[in-house]
Amino acid sequence: MTSKILIPKILKANKMAENTLRGLVNKKSYKAVTINNESIKISKLSVAQVLEIQEAATNTVTDSLAGLALLKRVIRMSAEGGSDITDEEFSSMPMDDLSKLSNEIMKFSGFGGEAGK
Repeated sequence: MTSKILIPKILKANKMAENTLRGLVNKKSYKAVTINNESIKISKLSVAQVLEIQEAATNTVTDSLAGLALLKRVIRMSAEGGSDITDEEFSSMPMDDLSKLSNEIMKFSGFGGEAGK
């Protein structure tokens, strides 16, 4: 004689958690942007990342080299594969493209006139 043990499905519990504010914890939103005819996947920055960028930005108002470091930091945080790009590789990219990518990341993360789009 055997008995069947019913095991509750965990998926249902997870779906319930996703429908609450807690479901947004550590969740990433992505979108593809086109820069210089290349499609690049970016993610929205977290609150912690935004605060880190804001703190770094207060120190870069007058220093253009610090501004470039901040731009690289934003891209490394959000662009897919960005954390693998070396400083030398960044130096070989067009500045305009890097600036456009950084602006797209900031807009997607909630800054600018078209925030979140």
